[in-house]
Amino acid sequence: MTLRILCTLLCLLATFPSHGQTVSRGADVQRVIDQVMAEVGGKDKLLTLFRMKETFHSGAKPTPDEGKKATVRVSVVEPPKYWWIGKKERADEPAKFDVWAWSLGVLMDPKTQVEIIPDLTHEGPPLFGLSVSGTIDPPMDLYFDKETKLLRRIGWRADYYLFSDWKEHDGVKYASKTVIYKKATGNPWFFHEITEIERLKELPAGLKRP
Repeated sequence: MTLRILCTLLCLLATFPSHGQTVSRGADVQRVIDQVMAEVGGKDKLLTLFRMKETFHSGAKPTPDEGKKATVRVSVVEPPKYWWIGKKERADEPAKFDVWAWSLGVLMDPKTQVEIIPDLTHEGPPLFGLSVSGTIDPPMDLYFDKETKLLRRIGWRADYYLFSDWKEHDGVKYASKTVIYKKATGNPWFFHEITEIERLKELPAGLKRP
């Protein structure tokens, strides 16, 4: 192998972070991350371990069809690795990554690669976007309201998620309502609301990390 080819290969390898390596971020990307973090209360206030009471149902309407009831449950979540319903951990549940993005925790992981993506307008004010990868596969797109800097939409896999009804708990803002739509049709199919939320300092008794 010639010296020129060897140098070229070394340069190419240097441009791709190895597994577990911290990813450097450009000034523009970091400025956007700092803005959205400040708006929700700061990175130190993010929800990293919490209990939530939820109601949800599937279908095409924001309320269950006549004769049906929304499901009510209590979850303990430590995204992106753990989500307990009762004492059962949900194992390989992709929704853990949705919650990780919803909480903005994905932006704080040093191994997450973040890129600015084109603006988007969806049913209201214009949105600016960030694509996250490296720690989420396939990459996920997060869109924020340009005026409020709050998370409005996530696009991932075959769905997109719209967030609304922002509330505050223990110094952090969070979207309490989510509607999930199919990308292919634009039709809603899942409605979710957080009715109660509690930050936890430690894992409740009876729960174990696998």
